[in-house]
Amino acid sequence: MKIAVLKEQVDGERRVAATPETVRKFVTLGATLAVEAGAGQSASIADAAYADAGASVTDRAAAVSGADIVLGVQAPDPATLAGAARGAWVVASFNPFGERARIDAYAAAGLEALAMEFMPRITRAQSMDILSSQSNLSGYKAVLDAAAEYGRAFPMMMTAAGTISAARVFVMGVGVAGLQAIATARRLGAQVSATDVRAATREQIQSLGAKPIFVESVAGIEGEGTGGYAGEMSPEYQAAQAELVSGHIAKQDIVITTALIPGRPAPRLISAAQVASMKPGSVIVDLAVEQGGNVEGAVAGEIVEVNGVRIVGHRNVPSRLAADASALFSRNLFNFLSAFWDKETGRPVLDAEIGDAIRLTRDGAVVSPRLQP
Repeated sequence: MKIAVLKEQVDGERRVAATPETVRKFVTLGATLAVEAGAGQSASIADAAYADAGASVTDRAAAVSGADIVLGVQAPDPATLAGAARGAWVVASFNPFGERARIDAYAAAGLEALAMEFMPRITRAQSMDILSSQSNLSGYKAVLDAAAEYGRAFPMMMTAAGTISAARVFVMGVGVAGLQAIATARRLGAQVSATDVRAATREQIQSLGAKPIFVESVAGIEGEGTGGYAGEMSPEYQAAQAELVSGHIAKQDIVITTALIPGRPAPRLISAAQVASMKPGSVIVDLAVEQGGNVEGAVAGEIVEVNGVRIVGHRNVPSRLAADASALFSRNLFNFLSAFWDKETGRPVLDAEIGDAIRLTRDGAVVSPRLQP
């Protein structure tokens, strides 16, 4: 069983799909590892570290040649995988809804594409969940990015020259990223509040020492929503939330938005009028900017200023913490493959529950039910 680890080719992608730690673990399972030279350089991993862990470090063509499994952070162009074994698995994140033409190309190439972002959110798959591991870092980094743009201190400071008030931070969307943002802002000494459409998140917000801001007059989503995500809300709820949030946003120094709905554009949470209501010097960090953005006026890959309010729209936020993000991502991939590793055949064999959930292509066809017309 040959596993290839490739250098990422997407502009700005600094992560890598395997680390020396996971290479050693794969070798222990009996696999042969081939790593493209320079694959870990952006994540502060030298080629020599892979070689010491038991991998061969070579060029891309040699790494791919005869590979049974190809690991990637973002799915490589299938045209660059010529030479891989027929039916080889490509295990990566694929952005299936946004890159449908690429999925069709994988099918045409006879490759089996396994989308890690489709991993079901069930107990036994928690250690395989790339969305959670990467979102956790995104929430942390969002607060640091906000602090870098905010021209004041986060904690309250009592000095001989007077008192500095604590920054007010408002987190919109309390998933994995939102919870980490709350925790990080609290550790920095900010006064934190948060909101979500899922009623179950109220206790989570309070447990982190933040103030929950919830619509009381219209019912939201009970429980956690499908797959742990919130769904789209009724027009009545959206109107009530907009009214509640408008008054709250105007008093905030920093707002962090994290709301995403899989397969759909990010919901619009903050309007241009709400941005205009904030004080000059305030900062908004939009973690959903690559899916259309939660904030009107946010621009992917840029920091824009509107009436003195800075709107931060960094792309690929986990990649801004490349070393840690790579460590977690690579463990997710190893945990996934090792959980299904068959010792007799020396290769992983997927079951229906997880295999059918993440498999996009097989035997020349697109087979994922989520991608069918």
